[in-house]
Amino acid sequence: MDILTHKALYIMRKILNPYQKAKIALATLKNDKTFAELATEHQVHPTQIETWKQVLEKSAHTIFAPDAKSKEALKIAELERMIGQRETEIEWLKKISRS
Repeated sequence: MDILTHKALYIMRKILNPYQKAKIALATLKNDKTFAELATEHQVHPTQIETWKQVLEKSAHTIFAPDAKSKEALKIAELERMIGQRETEIEWLKKISRS
């Protein structure tokens, strides 16, 4: 591989979806390949793979948390309620300002 081709590989960024990132991070937990081997295989930097592994280790427990999604749904519902209330107040203020 000549220098120009080698540089071109590092200039172009590989864009991976969350599923692919998770798959690579899970592969690091198997310990059958090094970060360098995984990086070469998936054409990403070894440091990036290490970061994905750390994120996985730090947040894996949230998958099994029973209230994680329901808390988020409650927060969204509350914000939607607040937006609706504000829209009603704005319409009321517009109406009385025209009078």
